[in-house]
Amino acid sequence: MKLSIPGRASATAVVAAAVLLTGGSIAGAAPAPVAVAAAPDLPVANVKAHLAQLQSIATANGGNRAHGRAGYKASLDYVKAKLDAAGFTTTVQQFTSGGRTGYNLIADWPGGDTGRVVMAGSHLDSVTAGPGINDNGSGSAAVLETALAVARSNYQPTKHLRFAWWGAEELGMVGSRYYVNSLTTANRSKISGYLNFDMIGSPNPGYFVYDDDSAIEKTFKTYFTGIGVATEIETEGDGRSDHAPFKNAGIPVGGLFSGADYIKTSAQAAKWGGTAGKAFDACYHSSCDTSSNINDTALNRNADALAYAVWELSA
Repeated sequence: MKLSIPGRASATAVVAAAVLLTGGSIAGAAPAPVAVAAAPDLPVANVKAHLAQLQSIATANGGNRAHGRAGYKASLDYVKAKLDAAGFTTTVQQFTSGGRTGYNLIADWPGGDTGRVVMAGSHLDSVTAGPGINDNGSGSAAVLETALAVARSNYQPTKHLRFAWWGAEELGMVGSRYYVNSLTTANRSKISGYLNFDMIGSPNPGYFVYDDDSAIEKTFKTYFTGIGVATEIETEGDGRSDHAPFKNAGIPVGGLFSGADYIKTSAQAAKWGGTAGKAFDACYHSSCDTSSNINDTALNRNADALAYAVWELSA
């Protein structure tokens, strides 16, 4: 669904050309036209195709994609192959937790100012109870499709773009914490913002925006205002996902969330639709968190908001 964003026109406008007269231009006229790239509309079908692959991987590997299990490594291999084919520089970072080997996947888009890095990430692992398609295939698939959109458009941002898929989040943000702790002080200071996407396709969705960094928060809110969707501040998962290690290290963070096992209120149902008195995701951390446990509208809106923020914050 192609979405119209108020303000996007000004963000992507072509600067007016200088008025030319015979033999030259008016002194002090505007500079030559410069176009700023607009974020693409992400096809939700592409995001869902990644979710179908993650579901198939879980089904073939004991019904889950948990840390230290074959389903997790197969999930990582799927994402890495897509990124490698698209021209990203990928790095697999290995760690150990609970006696099992875990992996983070980092993908850098060539170019941009490496002294100013914009990161977008999600955790790729599920719990052992189920395939984890909303938690967190949804975030992982949307981050992957955003990265692939960067490659398809050959986007050349001013800042450097980095994408990440974390292992062992379900054990206490182990993978993301390992990554942040492995950074030198200098490299931490180069990250101008980390955007986190954990559960963005909940079947009875809400639209929650992290309020940790005002500039990042404003970027997401601008997007949702533009499509006429009200948002609320995210509180249910505060400190419980992979933005926490970055925040604790002094790195600006932000992100989106569509709700887990908290109950949707009547006021929220009036605002967003869905069913009051039921959890945002009744299959949270359960075997029923399958590919049927996704609200396509929420997935589409949040994926497009993700891409919008990546383009806006890296321009």
